Amino acid sequence: MIPPTQAPPDPNRWADLRPRVLSAIVMVAVGAAEIWLGGRSFAALAILLTGGMIWELARITSPARRKTPLAMALVGGFALLGAILLRGDLATAALLIPSLALALTPRRDRRIAATYAAAIMIAGYGLVELRFSNGQSAILWLISVVVVSDVAGYFAGRILGGPKFWPAVSPKKTWSGTIAGWIGSVVVGFLFYLGGYGNAGVLLLSPVIAFSGQLGDIVESWLKRRAGIKDSSALIPGHGGLLDRFDALIGATVALMLIGLILPLPIH
Repeated sequence: MIPPTQAPPDPNRWADLRPRVLSAIVMVAVGAAEIWLGGRSFAALAILLTGGMIWELARITSPARRKTPLAMALVGGFALLGAILLRGDLATAALLIPSLALALTPRRDRRIAATYAAAIMIAGYGLVELRFSNGQSAILWLISVVVVSDVAGYFAGRILGGPKFWPAVSPKKTWSGTIAGWIGSVVVGFLFYLGGYGNAGVLLLSPVIAFSGQLGDIVESWLKRRAGIKDSSALIPGHGGLLDRFDALIGATVALMLIGLILPLPIH
């Protein structure tokens, strides 16, 4: 019996690794400095990134209107600034302004765009609030869970391959990469637990946050497939746009904010 012929490995599967790594080094350096500084500097970075992601979302859902995305970026940035300054119920109202603006302007998938804009704004506000309320260790844990889950999934998916996680929405994601991401997140949680930065609950919360990040990645992939594009923009070499890089962080932060409304977070 002749064994079935296996497809040869894709010679380009590592083609994006070098620019991806270089960009990641720059982002890690900037992110680490801002997390350490905290305060206004970290808030300014969150505002800048949030405005940039709103800009990309506006471009994706209304590509023919060139001036509107920039206006939406400004709306998003100033809305987040207002939420940080106002806090409380007024902060919630401010965070919804970009969603309202996207819903009232001509574009494709208005409801989807408005919902995703709300997630972006909540994530931006959540990062600032987490850094302010829980300190450096909490924000480092969150970002570490997302990054390690993404890196573990990237390499496991390309090395092990296997069945796709959700091929209709995100054709590159595999079950092997997804599970590797969960395992990596538990390792991160365990290290923070050993370091005394959280209680045993962080071991359970870490894979939940990793899965939320993976869902955030999938949602952004779904949006791009609806728009017929590969990347949300070309701002980050090897990674595409801000949404391509921070989509998982959006999902993870929104989930953490919702969990924090119900239960005390096990990280400090």
